[in-house]
Amino acid sequence: MKRMRIVDCLKSDKSLESCTVAGWVRTKRESKENIFIEINDGSCLTNVQVVVGFGDSCYDIARQLHTGASVFITGKLLPSPAAGQKWELKPDKLIVYGDADSESYPLQKKRHSFEFLREIAHLRPRTNTMGAVLRIRNQVSYAIHTFFQQKGFLYVHTPIITTSDCEGAGEMFQVTTLDLLHLPVQDGLIDYSHDFFGAKAALTVSGQLEGELLALAMGDIYTFGPTFRAENSNTTRHLSEFWMVEPEMAFATLDDDCSLAEEFLKFIFTWVIDRCHEDMVFFDERIKPGILHNLESIITSSFEIVTYTDAIAQLKQASEPFEYAVEWGIDLQTEHERWLTEKYYKKPIIVIDYPHEIKAFYMKQNDDNKTVKAMDVLVPGVGEIIGGSEREDRYDVLIQRMQAMGLNPDDYWWYLDTRRYGSAPHAGFGLGFERAIQFITGMQNIRDVIPFPRTPGSAKF
Repeated sequence: MKRMRIVDCLKSDKSLESCTVAGWVRTKRESKENIFIEINDGSCLTNVQVVVGFGDSCYDIARQLHTGASVFITGKLLPSPAAGQKWELKPDKLIVYGDADSESYPLQKKRHSFEFLREIAHLRPRTNTMGAVLRIRNQVSYAIHTFFQQKGFLYVHTPIITTSDCEGAGEMFQVTTLDLLHLPVQDGLIDYSHDFFGAKAALTVSGQLEGELLALAMGDIYTFGPTFRAENSNTTRHLSEFWMVEPEMAFATLDDDCSLAEEFLKFIFTWVIDRCHEDMVFFDERIKPGILHNLESIITSSFEIVTYTDAIAQLKQASEPFEYAVEWGIDLQTEHERWLTEKYYKKPIIVIDYPHEIKAFYMKQNDDNKTVKAMDVLVPGVGEIIGGSEREDRYDVLIQRMQAMGLNPDDYWWYLDTRRYGSAPHAGFGLGFERAIQFITGMQNIRDVIPFPRTPGSAKF
């Protein structure tokens, strides 16, 4: 049963005597002479209209169809007399694989709230918005791999289960096979030697540390996979399970890191505009007007590099009534980042050289002993979209940083070994995949850009 995707069917440059499509009924309406059925298979935003005439062999079957039913249709692809559509399908054969109860089917021809759709996440991919989100996720994934593969980066897979905390925040999901009602205890503490891995283990918050190990053997690498954070945040920008893109470059500096991040963002934004034009127009018209212009302006902008110290000075001079007070040493808030990109510079910027107190232990110390070679890419409309740094490649300095941050160097002996044996300058960054999709589409809630969101109190579907 060879079939055409509806997107290819609608792009046809000529009528077809025989065309087979399969999909789900979006709408059905009847007139005195015809039954009009709109079918979608998820390959594009636009439905194909199937017209069944009174007396046609498929007429009785078509009359019994309901919204949500899955169908397999073979017929002629003909020019449509209706305005706004090029083609319509005149069926010779209509097979119903699975009908849908019209009274209980929750997706009707009306606009449903995103909150409601999250409650039926098993069906929401059939909606226009979620279908468009998933097609864009697919193309951005493709763009990410294409960008790094064209540059000679090696795609690697870092562990999902780990015994170390990359960020040092402790907000990790524990992985255990111990009987929680009968935990082994020694000296008043849980004895993890009895656990599956013989140590306390958790789901990873980042593949960066292992990525560094691989970069210091294989050269430029990238990892793209799921990460997890047990942060009890019910906001529109937080997920408990999300995907991260983390490239790492050997023999690279902070300048190299900034250049790669700018080129990377411009590449994926250009890619999605070129390959998802219909879906992007939908988001521009229905979700966030101006989102296409925003992406295009980023593509054509030259990202300006600004030191954290200069950024703080500029914020202090602002007449803006910020909710969070501005002082040297604070972590920039979204309101600060957006003011810098939208009102002061009016374009993307890269803020570098952050105070070491607010950054992770692995970031390279500057000579001033106050700041580290960190960088955040800030874009209009959202603020930070990429965070990265040059990594600390000096063994003694790295030990001091770990101790200053309350970390036990013995727990990171394997990480420190790469600084003892052939250490080299290296740098990398992380891009939260869902935050990038949220920015590209203009969706307000990050839970609406992943098929099945995991958030505090919710792991349904």
